[in-house]
Amino acid sequence: YIYSDVYVHIYLVLHEDCTGDQLIDVIEGNRVYMPCVYVLNKLDAISIEELEILDQCPHYCPISAHLKWNLDGLLDKIWEYLHLVRVYTKPRGITPDYDTPVILSGYDTPTIERFILKIHKSLLTDFKHALVWGSSAKHNPQVVGKDHVLQDEDVVQIIKKL
Repeated sequence: YIYSDVYVHIYLVLHEDCTGDQLIDVIEGNRVYMPCVYVLNKLDAISIEELEILDQCPHYCPISAHLKWNLDGLLDKIWEYLHLVRVYTKPRGITPDYDTPVILSGYDTPTIERFILKIHKSLLTDFKHALVWGSSAKHNPQVVGKDHVLQDEDVVQIIKKL
């Protein structure tokens, strides 16, 4: 029992394993639980058998900082756990700029509208439509509105009203 003084019957369905303290924290809104990644260094100093034992641990990424092993895997895992989405800009008549993506958080739905607001909010008033290349587009390029949901590494060109 979490609250022994209260005589209210509540049926609660949880989709995760959590403790009573975690449930209270979420209900009160003063805590946010974030996923973590356990980075295990010294990958070059362990055997294959030890690595197989570690492989049973959830949320881990083995690396070797000295030999620079699996650093790309660590970076991929961080992007995955933070739900980050890279969106590249494409000015009209120019190739896309793959050096400086606009980073959107995947916790909120990464839409064209959020992409525009990340660049500059005044663009939203002049927005006509956008052209999207990438995995979220049905064909390349696809003409989309501001509610279109973007995916990682999409390329977007904003078309403004005249």
